[in-house]
Amino acid sequence: MTSPVLRPHAEAEYAGELAALAAADDRAKPPSWRLSPWAVVTYLLGGKLDDGTEISPKYVGPRRLIEVAVATLATDRALLLLGVPGTAKTWVSEHLAAAISGDSTLLVQGTAGTSEEQIRYGWNYARLIAEGPSDQALVESPILRAMRDGKVARLEELTRIPADVQDSLITILSEKTLPIPELGSEVPARPGFTLVATANNRDKGVNELSSALRRRFNTVVLPLPDTAEAEVDIVRRRVGQLGAALSLPAEAADLAEIRRVVTVFRELRAGRTEDGRTAVKTPSGTLSTAEAISVLTGGLALAAHFGDGVLRAQDVAAGIHGAVVKDPVADSAIWSEYLETVVREREGWADFYRAGQEIAG
Repeated sequence: MTSPVLRPHAEAEYAGELAALAAADDRAKPPSWRLSPWAVVTYLLGGKLDDGTEISPKYVGPRRLIEVAVATLATDRALLLLGVPGTAKTWVSEHLAAAISGDSTLLVQGTAGTSEEQIRYGWNYARLIAEGPSDQALVESPILRAMRDGKVARLEELTRIPADVQDSLITILSEKTLPIPELGSEVPARPGFTLVATANNRDKGVNELSSALRRRFNTVVLPLPDTAEAEVDIVRRRVGQLGAALSLPAEAADLAEIRRVVTVFRELRAGRTEDGRTAVKTPSGTLSTAEAISVLTGGLALAAHFGDGVLRAQDVAAGIHGAVVKDPVADSAIWSEYLETVVREREGWADFYRAGQEIAG
């Protein structure tokens, strides 16, 4: 059945798995948690319950990293998920909040324009002017609501927020309370409140965290997939899910085509071909796993609407070109060199070489 919304929240999309885990979960739970830490890790990494229920993996990566992340949230420290773009930081934070609180919507999106009011609280200025400061005029931020309800708040792209605004989190994370001097009161955090923040360590426009704020977080670095097979598996799963969610009338992406896209991305990221024999130049983009998923999903749309429904080299070539060439001069030269020195000579890649040449012009 087609979902009534384009992208359901994690707690809605995986409600069946969360309910099955809750029913099977007889382990100790931290205050206000819906699942035990063991069940949260099982929800993230997948598994099979005693009643035969299959829990699909939401994250493919080192188990220890997820265990450390979940254990951190069971203490009084906040969690910072750090990594290059496309390493599933947002995805993991959403599923952690869904599994722990049953609510992944208490979200602040960090940008260069994020203000202190968006992190703490603001005011309904019409009521403020008419009635003065009051609880009714107060506009709570998602973080303040999480404190009141004992839930997990999420803060995306923490290091894009100006440093002085970032530091408004220090009192919240250290004192577990948010003073509201205009009302002469404060909001103490209920048990279960914590914060999951994400940050990129490679993007431009990053504002370093102060040492005072950094001490309030336990940092978990999410890596790029170690092996090509692991990355192919991640891409295959997500492309299948997205294709179904978007109702794309195309055949499932062929594994060989997925493997080819992943190979191109990994070689350009590493600056060397898989066999280690040829050095290649690295373009300016990140070429993340998330971008590989986007390339293949776009290719499926091309195949479905302008082809015969079968994903072919020409359907993914345009997407790869767009992912690689961020700088029209330097990256174009790198892509052309890669086509000539690697793709042209590789057995079975003639169709991709022709498609790449056609797009590159």
